[in-house]
Order: sequence, then C-alpha cells, then structure tokens
Amino acid sequence: MRAIEFRQFGDPSQLHLAERPDPHASDSTAIVRVEAAAVNPSDVKNVAGAMSQTTLPRIPGRDYSGVVVEGPAEWIGAAVWGTGGDVGFTRDGTHAELLEVPRASLVRKPEKLTHEEAASAGVTFLTAWIGVIEYAKVSAGETLAVIGAGGVGSAAIQLAKYRGAQAIAVQRGTNTGGIKADVALNTVGGEMFETALKIANHRGRVIVISPGKQPRVSFELVAFYRKELQLFGVDSLKRDLTAAAETLRELTAAFDAGVLLPPRVSQAFPLDQAPEAYRLVAAGSNGRVVLKPN
Repeated sequence: MRAIEFRQFGDPSQLHLAERPDPHASDSTAIVRVEAAAVNPSDVKNVAGAMSQTTLPRIPGRDYSGVVVEGPAEWIGAAVWGTGGDVGFTRDGTHAELLEVPRASLVRKPEKLTHEEAASAGVTFLTAWIGVIEYAKVSAGETLAVIGAGGVGSAAIQLAKYRGAQAIAVQRGTNTGGIKADVALNTVGGEMFETALKIANHRGRVIVISPGKQPRVSFELVAFYRKELQLFGVDSLKRDLTAAAETLRELTAAFDAGVLLPPRVSQAFPLDQAPEAYRLVAAGSNGRVVLKPN
C-alpha cells in the first residue's frame, strides 16, 4: 500500500510517500480502505515532534472514514469512521491507503455524511463532546460560552443546542462585561483563561482544551472558590480508537437525525500532496483539510 510517513521530526517537508506492506486482519482487528482522512493541527504538531509519545518511523493521521475490506463477515463492505489518540502516534495512522483497527473500534459512518465530512468530524466533535457533554454536563436551559473560533468551538455550539442549551460565541476583543454562562469553553488557551473564569456563573464549569501561546497562567483564587467553579482539562489524545468509538456511535445517530451538521471541508488533496495539505493546516486553514488516499 501507499502511505505517508516521516522518519524524523520537523516541518511538513519530512513527509514522504512510501510503499508499505499491506496490513492484514487478525482475530481482533479489521482492515479499512481509507477513503478520506483529515489533517488536524495535532497531526502537524506530531510531525514537528511536539508529541512525546510518538515513535519513529510513523504514518501520521488520527481521523478517517472508509470501508472495511478484511475482518468479521458482518462488517465487510461497511462504511465506517473513527478517531483516536493512539492512531498516528503510537501506532501507524490514517494517512495511508489501508488501516488496521481494533474490531471493537468499528463504528458505522453516518449515512448523511460523505466520507470527507465524516473524516473531518472525528477529533473536533470528540473533543467538544468530552468537554461539554461528559465533563461539564451541559443541560437544557443552560448557557455555553465558546471562547475562540475553530472546529471544536463550532462543534461545541451544536452540541449545546442538541442538549437544549443556549450558546454564545466569544472572540478576542469582545466586550465580555455583560456575558455570563454556566459553561465556558476556552479553545484559545492561557491568554483567555481569566476571561473564561469571569464569564462563568456561580458554580459554573470552565473547560480548557489547549494551552495556546500562554501555557502558564495565574488567577485570583478567592474569586475562584467563592464562585465555586469547576475547572476541566480535555485531552482527546487520551481516548484511543476503541475508547472513542462509544462517543462516535452517539454522534452517528445525531448526524443521521439531522440535529448535527458536519464541518465544512475546504480542500481535499491526493496522498502524494500531503506536505502541501499539512502546510495549509499549519497556516490556519479556513475549513477542514482532508487527504484522499484512494
């Protein structure tokens, strides 16, 4: 099979098209023909050497959508999608023509989504789900404030509405004096940390998904404990393919019911143009970028 691999850390020029032996299913795994695979900012950071768990050489890529070609008879020919914090980091990833995955991680792709859309939804909706639904437990009648634009923020707004909550988008420079919320999702990092604390209501929940450009913060503890706030950190890399599958099954139902919409795919690249796709994501692409291995 053809795959993109890197043998040393650095910029996207380290990515090379390579021929690898075709993987084959075992008693516990299946083989997926990858139809589309997103390029995430974490994939770019992975190639750059920012992920300490990554071993080399490595095929990167953590999100995929494709078709099962080897494995249990009931799955052969099924369209599936997946995401995980192991794939592309401690095991070979999705930026290849074929992908070996645990059978327990197989999830049927939402019928209403194309392969490109499904591949683009994995990590963004998983991260938003962990923070907003699992940890903060946003509920009907509450308000979610999303600080910063981007894929996770957009997914979080949809999930809040899905749960009957209201959502407010807060951008840099926004006057937050009158904004209050039960849950504040900080997608920007340290520079907006205190803003998130101020926005949160009494007994509010604050979610942080990224350090941003300011990884160290300080804040007024008296105000924090008097408001009885809760602070959650979300790292979707801690969910491997199998652990993420449970959430994806719930998301599949919501996408097919029409209550959630997929991210906008801005560009699709063939596998041999992976370095260009990575550079586009590193520069801050407006919209999701995917590779089309097959």
